[in-house]
Amino acid sequence: MATSVLPEANVISFARGIPSPDMFPLAQLAGSSKRAVENHGRVALNYGQPAGFGPLREWLGEYHGVEPGRVVVLPGSLIGLNFVVEHVVGHGGRAVVEAPTYDRMLHALTALAADVVTVDRTADGLDLDRLRDVAAESPRPRLLYVLPTFHNPTGRTLTLEQRHDLVELALEHQLLLFEDDPYGLLRVEGEALPSLHRLLRARGGDDLAVFSSSFSKTVAPGIRVGYLLLPQGLVAPIEARATRAYVSPPLLPQAQLHDFLAAGHLEPHLDFLRVFLRSRRDALLDGLAEHLSERATWTRPDGGYFLWLELPEGIEADELNDRARAAGVAFVPGAGFFHGDRGRNTARLAFSYPSVNEIRIGADRLGKLVRAELDRSSSTHDT
Repeated sequence: MATSVLPEANVISFARGIPSPDMFPLAQLAGSSKRAVENHGRVALNYGQPAGFGPLREWLGEYHGVEPGRVVVLPGSLIGLNFVVEHVVGHGGRAVVEAPTYDRMLHALTALAADVVTVDRTADGLDLDRLRDVAAESPRPRLLYVLPTFHNPTGRTLTLEQRHDLVELALEHQLLLFEDDPYGLLRVEGEALPSLHRLLRARGGDDLAVFSSSFSKTVAPGIRVGYLLLPQGLVAPIEARATRAYVSPPLLPQAQLHDFLAAGHLEPHLDFLRVFLRSRRDALLDGLAEHLSERATWTRPDGGYFLWLELPEGIEADELNDRARAAGVAFVPGAGFFHGDRGRNTARLAFSYPSVNEIRIGADRLGKLVRAELDRSSSTHDT
């Protein structure tokens, strides 16, 4: 049987943010694949325009309320992230990111030798006082990268008031705001909030609004479809980079996805995913409360794939993860989500892949490891 990039045998993994295969709409995608070839094969099996399959661009434009010409469909949203960063920030340019933030953005900026400035993202939101100071400095930042909804890695979400405040700041300082939102449709409780992209455009800030998303978390990563909503002035440069990178995008999976969306399968599938993910989030929250209460703190996300664990000071998450793998549980140490030497006692836990029972067992294993580490630390201090 074929395998994918899945956790190693006998390890319950809270590490990679990958969906469980039980989340895939197999029957619907099978039908959409057949119809895509039958109805669009003469176009979708050929070379295509760099911005992607036209009907999918039109569907996305209508869904987001933007002109289809401002939609660029890509083989995964990470490619779009790199294209935007390379064009906007360039070699040595200044960019602002949250602390912590998505580690792949940090990799992209490091590759460009960019001047990276961080602004803390906590339970109280983004530190806007710090951001105002940074935005007023010289050289001016060329871009602010933010994940407002079900933040990767912490799972936190900016409130409506915080979103309005951030939009106001972006307008005041003419700061290009790159909103990354692959998880926003996966809300398991609470009310949906408007995107920064929508709020900016409502205030006339079209030229400051970049929005990125993906169907990897909501449909399937194997179809490799992400997209950008761009200011008009960025469309041609990003299309040019796409052409240089891969000549033509893979149109067939885009046509398959378009059929899936046009057939009305997305909303029922999202309803299923929200129930699926809520049971797993709740199992992890319950497990942490049972095994790590008063020993650690963690976030309570309203959706997405992740929560953020803060261990007692002195516990090195990297070292703990090595022992955890030997004990049959894995996570991602949090230091890699920071620019600079921070977060050594933090960890990102993903609840999207394991079963509910595996999550309970994994939380028990993790709790035992942390308690053992605390006991070892206490014994060391006593001697």
